[in-house]
Amino acid sequence: MRIMKDNIIHNNSGRKSLINGVESINDLRDLEYKGIELTPQQRLALKNFDRYRINQLNSQTSEQNFHKKYLQLQVMANLSPYQEFLKEEYY
Repeated sequence: MRIMKDNIIHNNSGRKSLINGVESINDLRDLEYKGIELTPQQRLALKNFDRYRINQLNSQTSEQNFHKKYLQLQVMANLSPYQEFLKEEYY
């Protein structure tokens, strides 16, 4: 059974997929939190994003830049497809 609510399709597996087919880093975190096993690529994307996030935040030289970068990273985690973080630039 599939139920559509708030532009998200919920199915019997407990997984959700956005109508446009994008699964973000935060979607993967939600799945992991619910005990749903992630694929090796999904786990790698989470690991790469976390490493990238820490490096980016640690490289900020002012509190203002830190907060700006923090918000930017939140947007990336919410809106970017997790496959983006499988690219070499995020290793």
